[in-house]
Amino acid sequence: MKKTAIILGATGLTGGILLEKLLKDQRYKTIKLFSRKKIENLPSKVEQFIGDTIALENFKKEFIADEVFCCIGTTAKKTPDKTIYKSIDYGIPVKAAKLSKQNGIDTFLVVSALGANAKSNIFYNRTKGEMEQEVLSEKIKNTYILQPSIIGGNRKENRIGEKIGLAIFKILQPFFVGKLKKYKITEAEHIAQAMLNLANSTSKEKIISSYQIKNKAINN
Repeated sequence: MKKTAIILGATGLTGGILLEKLLKDQRYKTIKLFSRKKIENLPSKVEQFIGDTIALENFKKEFIADEVFCCIGTTAKKTPDKTIYKSIDYGIPVKAAKLSKQNGIDTFLVVSALGANAKSNIFYNRTKGEMEQEVLSEKIKNTYILQPSIIGGNRKENRIGEKIGLAIFKILQPFFVGKLKKYKITEAEHIAQAMLNLANSTSKEKIISSYQIKNKAINN
């Protein structure tokens, strides 16, 4: 029986790659996108629900699927207001997990971040850690939290500073060995493929660390 998948964050780098993969995957009959803006020229396999995803609870009736892929995330540069930042990086995934539980969705995957820690003094890490705790508290049968390091890939936005930083970081990659390997760049392609593989697996792991993501992507 073919499945229905929900993607949150399909307009972003990782979510966009995941959408492309799901479109080609014959296991999925329907893909539902929840976002603030419409993506043009998508096939009939895709249903789009446009609105304020911060108020995701307003989509409860439409939030029906077999699997939820949450690729939501912003940056301090794009969203300097901490209240708004938290309403996105914490609020949307947590609301998605609650709706998944209420609507009987058994598989929930979310992109978090390396260093996520609810007790951290760093706002970004603490927000991600608190989000993870809330998601896990819903006790959805198949929950997978991916914790990438810096995410690599071809972004649509022209972020010059970020591109320079990534270029420098790539030069340093050979030196990230042993305990430092978790800090290597995590390619968005690997995150998307790992999510898809995990959704169709029987893995019991809940937390997928940065250095494990590539393995999950290439070992189906």
